Amino acid sequence: MRVSKSGLTEPRRLNALEHVWTRLKEHPLARVGPGLITGVADDDPSGIATYSQAGAQFGLNMLWTMPLCFPLMAAIQSMCARIGRVTGKGLAANIKLAFPPVVLNGVVLLLLVANTLNIAADVAAMGEVGQLVTGVNRHLMTAFFVFATLLLQVFVPYHRYVFFLKWLTLSLLAYAAVLFTVHVPWGQVALRTIWPHFTLNSTSAAVIVGVFGTTISPYLFFWQASEEVEDMLRTKGAKPLARAGRTAEKELRRIGWDTWSGMFYSDLAAYFIMLAAAVTLNVARITDINTAAQAAGALRPLAGDFAYILFTLGILGVGLIGVPVLAGSAGYALAEAMNWKWGLERKATDARGFYGVIAVSVLAGLGIQYSPISPMKALFWSAVINGVVAVPLMVVIVLLVSKKSVMGSLTMGRPIVILGWIATAIMAAAAVRMFIPG
Repeated sequence: MRVSKSGLTEPRRLNALEHVWTRLKEHPLARVGPGLITGVADDDPSGIATYSQAGAQFGLNMLWTMPLCFPLMAAIQSMCARIGRVTGKGLAANIKLAFPPVVLNGVVLLLLVANTLNIAADVAAMGEVGQLVTGVNRHLMTAFFVFATLLLQVFVPYHRYVFFLKWLTLSLLAYAAVLFTVHVPWGQVALRTIWPHFTLNSTSAAVIVGVFGTTISPYLFFWQASEEVEDMLRTKGAKPLARAGRTAEKELRRIGWDTWSGMFYSDLAAYFIMLAAAVTLNVARITDINTAAQAAGALRPLAGDFAYILFTLGILGVGLIGVPVLAGSAGYALAEAMNWKWGLERKATDARGFYGVIAVSVLAGLGIQYSPISPMKALFWSAVINGVVAVPLMVVIVLLVSKKSVMGSLTMGRPIVILGWIATAIMAAAAVRMFIPG
């Protein structure tokens, strides 16, 4: 019998590893649903750059945006989750059945372009952070992260891959930890969260639009609905809630708790990121932040190495979640629109079109690093496209979740529908503001 360097025999070492794996699978974190991953993916590296810029430029006076965003983003995401679980189909499949083809085709096309540009910005930020930490060239680090996420998504079955994604969500706690390394005037923080002090002009309006556009993003809509379907398909005996009878209410409560708690975690982390930038960068009069890596680099001399390491690890952790979610949502949307086989639980050979979209999206994002298009310009155009597509898509979502022909007796309650319409109106105002010069 072979003995390892640690002194354990091979079977004993395997048993120990199996024990650890079993304990991890039994952890409460492993049992939470898609809401947590969706929420953390919302705080991707490009989102971190946006929140850091808001805090650096306006100090504590943009913190109010996050409490306002929370119920709006949670309402829309809970609608998407409900649509997926009740119908047993993803968002694109439901749009295809309920609306003219031009609606679906336009939304999916814009989503593919926006996601690819967003992936380009995210992997660029991860490469830059990787260079800061390791000293290895940022292009090599970018390529490493791209191929690592792609190989995991294509070759690791969904039930295993999603398990690791859930543990990566803990990386957002790094931004709460940063606040323990710096001085925070908590009284002023509470006051400015409730009563901000700023002039509403083109500059502040642009930041507010950026925060809302980053927080309520179309790719999350498609991902959330399809992940509920993925979870349903891998649960023995589970079926769409429209045909589940009395057991549906319990599952809907689970979806509600999972989605609202996941969005709360996401929103709180974004609040901490903005706050960390406000009490460090803004205080030091560093007010122009273009990338998440730049925010991390600027933080180092102000808050020390520990805060810098926490911030960079957070960027890498959420990037490893955000990029697969961006690519996966594009795959779900196009595969459903084209009636292709789809699903991260399927082998690549069984869903070639679905995995092809994921691969092309990620590799195109990598290719942009070597093109004349700068990652920041890619992020700008991604924000513009998301702003254009979010509003009609949100209208479609609210209509879908209210239709008895789609949802049967499990249509969404009036309070959440009202929140959905409020979120749509705010996003519409933000989209209009994007196209007003000055």
